[in-house]
Amino acid sequence: MRRDPLAYLATELTSLKAQGLYRPLRILEDEQKPTTSFDHRQVVNLSSNNYLGLTTHPRLRERALEATRRFGVGTGSVRTIAGTMAIHMELERRLAAFKQTEAVVVFQSGFAANAGTVSAVLGKDDVVVSDELNHASIIDGCRLSRATIKVFPHKDVDAARKVLQGLRGAEGRAADSRTLLITDGVFSMDGDLGPLPDLCALAEEYGCIMMVDDAHASGVFGRNGRGTIDHYGVHGRVDIQVGTLSKAIGVLGGYVAGSRELVEFLYHRARPFLFSTSHPPGVAAACIAAIDVLLEEPQIIDRLWDNTRFFKAGLTKLGFNTGVSESPITPVIVGDGALAMKLSDRLFQAGVFAQGIAAPTVPAGKARVRTIVTATHTRDELQFALDAFAAVGRELEIVT
Repeated sequence: MRRDPLAYLATELTSLKAQGLYRPLRILEDEQKPTTSFDHRQVVNLSSNNYLGLTTHPRLRERALEATRRFGVGTGSVRTIAGTMAIHMELERRLAAFKQTEAVVVFQSGFAANAGTVSAVLGKDDVVVSDELNHASIIDGCRLSRATIKVFPHKDVDAARKVLQGLRGAEGRAADSRTLLITDGVFSMDGDLGPLPDLCALAEEYGCIMMVDDAHASGVFGRNGRGTIDHYGVHGRVDIQVGTLSKAIGVLGGYVAGSRELVEFLYHRARPFLFSTSHPPGVAAACIAAIDVLLEEPQIIDRLWDNTRFFKAGLTKLGFNTGVSESPITPVIVGDGALAMKLSDRLFQAGVFAQGIAAPTVPAGKARVRTIVTATHTRDELQFALDAFAAVGRELEIVT
């Protein structure tokens, strides 16, 4: 009988269960709404990236249905062969105008946008200078590029400067070697903002390519949700902007905004773009409708921030540690991984879905339950969630 070469995976899973870190997938049985059904239980949903509630917005639904009826459910090809439709080009033009850049290229996911871009623009003789808490897709893109990776402590601009100083005239470094300085706009686990103005100044001083992953800022920060580049007023100082269509936009995909030359280059060299079938027309149409909503219904962003301030204040008053969050991403940090999972499970039983997160997704000793408030939560739903946090937090002796 053939010996199973993957038998060791069962041992790994057993270890996760023994540590209290094994997580079954929660099954969504309804729409992605503020209160919805997971695993046959009605819960207040604090685990969705649907910041503005656009996954169920009527304008997006109708545009998706209209495009599907007209063009079909799929495209049948990659963009570079037979899969580029007029609606894809319209989406890219609309995004470029929205982001105030020359051009945009759309990818199948935000992960693909980051990984595909970094690996395309850099090579083995180049260097990446990266914040230690940057998203996994950035890290994977750096590895795929084969560039040298230099990591600086989280948001430590002085440390990044020392790294760049050390690269100047480094022995054995090619004269035409490029340096990419990269940061998240909003960090996905802690909810704090990257120090964009200072990093832009650093990139200009040392001649770096400046790149920002603005996934969790898209639709949240800046005018009409244009992101942290707009929030900080650093237009023209960021060479590569990555955004997502899967979070506040409410649909699916990622994009890269920048110069026309950058986009044309990625059309020819970004492997996820070259080797993945293009977005179904209904998806592209819904994304265009989302841009219309951001421009014409900015009050939904105001509601998002009103709800965020209310919920953060409530958690703080209860005595929870919410870290350094500056965004609707609000971690409830408890430290121990097993305790974070127990908190998450007990909250679920109490009617609140807030997923537990532990190492390696976050550093060891900084496990947390991660919450995201949306524009479509009611005050009653948020107060219900706060009451559940209070009861379960006291039960587990996290707060008094």
